[in-house]
Amino acid sequence: MPRITSGRVGVTVDMAGCPNRCRHCWLGHGTDQGMSEEALRWVVQQFRSYRRPDDVKPVFDQIIVQTWFREPDRLPEYRRLWELEKELSYPGGALRFELASSWRLAREQDYAAWLKEVGTKVVQISFFGLEANTDYFTRRAGSFQDNLLATERLLDQSIAPRWQLFLSNRVIDELDAFVELIQELKLEERVARLGKEFVVFVNLPTPVGEAFVHEHLRPSAQVLDRLPKYLSDKTIKHFQAVDLSSALGKPESAWLPELSQNNEPYAQTPSLLAFLVTPELEVFTNLGELTPAWSLGNLERDGIKEIIRRYEFDVVLGLQGFYHVPVSTLATTYGRKDSALLYGKGDLITRWLKLWADEKTSGAL
Repeated sequence: MPRITSGRVGVTVDMAGCPNRCRHCWLGHGTDQGMSEEALRWVVQQFRSYRRPDDVKPVFDQIIVQTWFREPDRLPEYRRLWELEKELSYPGGALRFELASSWRLAREQDYAAWLKEVGTKVVQISFFGLEANTDYFTRRAGSFQDNLLATERLLDQSIAPRWQLFLSNRVIDELDAFVELIQELKLEERVARLGKEFVVFVNLPTPVGEAFVHEHLRPSAQVLDRLPKYLSDKTIKHFQAVDLSSALGKPESAWLPELSQNNEPYAQTPSLLAFLVTPELEVFTNLGELTPAWSLGNLERDGIKEIIRRYEFDVVLGLQGFYHVPVSTLATTYGRKDSALLYGKGDLITRWLKLWADEKTSGAL
């Protein structure tokens, strides 16, 4: 790929860890080892001071710092960490996103008030069905009840909850009951009283990281016919799609005629390039999963110049596939002609890229 030209970049570290071990998580499961403030400042300084030999100024002049990339606000000093993010980011550059910790919302009543104080208008909450399935997929007993309590505490602070429901084979028989839950809680009416519309939508996990291990739970495209009209209409509206298929995708086999003719690499450009740094100082980007095939190296051992060189010259295996292997090659090699499993186009290509990288890593190709 061409060398980096934009000075605006995200630098995010996993200081917080996560209370869950979700079966859909594209990041996989970290160690929860944590990172000190001193280590965070050092990491940010490496990116801030990076120059090429022919540059007068640092390459990254607009750094956006985040102290988490799994669970937001997990640590009890989350207020201090938000101030730290604002201090270390370029002026006005720190971002809150529409994410918060359901785990903390259920355990600390003042947390929702603080979210409102820092300007939060909407918070997304993820479900995997009703209680048993949500707890199963997060691998934490009580997760479902935490979500419900989080919803109430957000509403108490005039913050709109946005519900996301991940589809799986396990949830199909609960779809009607999930809609009934929304109706019982009167979420449409209660959010409307805030002057907003209640947003709920169904989604599919990206098939990498932990989700790849649980691909056997991915539903077939027949699930689209099982969606209640309420969820279908809400999902289409959320994704600004023309129909449910364009919102969620179609069977893998149905994608093959189109993708087998695409001779360009996937090479999607993110709206914001972000470098993800683990507590062990391994560096990844938000282009791929956190596996050895996508690792740019260790910031302490290899140094920032080598990290950026590996990124700009596609040295690591994941980037080689991402920027150089034609989608048609991936489709021909890994596409399953008899697969009725439901995928969005990008997610399906991402799955094939993972299979390509895994085979290259194992020496099978």
